[in-house]
Amino acid sequence: LMIAHGFTSSALFCLANTTYERTKTRIMILTRGFHNILPMLTTWWLLINLMNIATPPTMNFTGELLIASSLFNWCPTTIIM
Repeated sequence: LMIAHGFTSSALFCLANTTYERTKTRIMILTRGFHNILPMLTTWWLLINLMNIATPPTMNFTGELLIASSLFNWCPTTIIM
């Protein structure tokens, strides 16, 4: 999970820097309509954000499932949490 988080957060910082270099602003509301100008950058934003919230079949989702299953095997009452 930590390795997946490292990849995901590094990619988000890289995309934020790329967006800043192209627009010269850090205010995200000013980047409206960016999908018309740079559709691939917008697609990367979507994919990396989906990885960040651990949607299947990303590494973060696999890590979350493995942690949850090992926690349940360790102490079955953790299913309540």
